[in-house]
Amino acid sequence: MLIVLLLTSLVVSAQDKMTTKTGKITFEASVPAFEEVKATSETVTCVLAPKSGEIASQALMKSFRFKTALMEEHFNENYIESDKYPKATFRGKINEFDASSLTATAKDYTIQGKLEMHGRTKDISMPAKIRKTDAGIEIVSNFTLNTDDFGIEIPSVVKNKVSKKVNVKSVFVVK
Repeated sequence: MLIVLLLTSLVVSAQDKMTTKTGKITFEASVPAFEEVKATSETVTCVLAPKSGEIASQALMKSFRFKTALMEEHFNENYIESDKYPKATFRGKINEFDASSLTATAKDYTIQGKLEMHGRTKDISMPAKIRKTDAGIEIVSNFTLNTDDFGIEIPSVVKNKVSKKVNVKSVFVVK
């Protein structure tokens, strides 16, 4: 009987959260007239508690892919220091979220929380478009981060070629 109760509570708990392990984050720190500085990870984990609107995500820094292997190497070794800081995590809440009111037409929301990256944590707020799809709940957000906020130094040799303002786009479909 105890085993049945434990299994039932696990199933109920699992239904309270929607997840994906194939979320996508793209960031760009390009400067006009120089080579594109852009990378994408398509293995980002995201968990949404639809009843409360709580949301969390995690990206492994070494999962970001660039156009060139050299850029990827410099990103991991010189900028983000992936061996020392292997992941970025976000924990927050979608303001005024009501999963039952979602339709195929995206609604505007604000997500607020804490982003931890490169050993630093910062409160951030980002706009999001959220809608219901056949595959689950789609959450799309575009926002800007500043490298200084996370202690990420851009070497003087490339200071004019890499922006301190990093445009970030995340796309998650949780189910």
